[in-house]
Amino acid sequence: MGEGRRQDPRRIYQQVADEIRALIRGGRFAMGARLPAERDLALQLGVSRPSLREALVALEIEGTVEIRLGAGVYVTAGPDRAPGATLAMGESPSELMHGRMTIEGPVTVLACARMTPATLAALRGTLERMRAAVASGDDPAADDRLFHVTIARQSGNGLLARIVGDLFDGRHSRLSTRISTRFENRDTWAAALSEHEAILAALDANDPLLAEVAMRRHLQRSADRWLSGLQAP
Repeated sequence: MGEGRRQDPRRIYQQVADEIRALIRGGRFAMGARLPAERDLALQLGVSRPSLREALVALEIEGTVEIRLGAGVYVTAGPDRAPGATLAMGESPSELMHGRMTIEGPVTVLACARMTPATLAALRGTLERMRAAVASGDDPAADDRLFHVTIARQSGNGLLARIVGDLFDGRHSRLSTRISTRFENRDTWAAALSEHEAILAALDANDPLLAEVAMRRHLQRSADRWLSGLQAP
């Protein structure tokens, strides 16, 4: 990561989006031109591919580029129409997921030590409602949130439970919402449901190590699904 990018207090995706816009303003990419392949552009800018994908989504929201899944990313606004700088559109989705992995893994261990039959029954209820929602094509996000927050509450630490809820709610930002509309479907929700079931099975078995591993695996796979859905050639 460049020195200037390290010192800039704004989010990485804003900085990367501004760098791509500068290339457009400088005539590197003309109106209607296709941007380089993701791997090449990430190397050129010296950024991670998740950060690049988030920057491209931010540019799409503001109307500077269009992401055509399976076909690439194209410039849709000339230098005279592109905004001067990328506005904040919420936290970085990849950073949110990393934060959740850092916090929810240990929280799950704490919850496992305090688990009760009543909380296990409540968790089963959230999974049953999620399963019904997935089958009917409805949005299971509310019960997805409740599953994670219920586990966090069982840790006995109200602050940690609030942090888990706040991190989950980061998915409602403009950036995260746009990404979600691109990747969430019945298959991705079915995968998340299966991962939730593995977490619940570990909690039911009173195995804190397995529960933590299952939680971390679920969040990592969720992050992978979230951003891999944006991958362009």
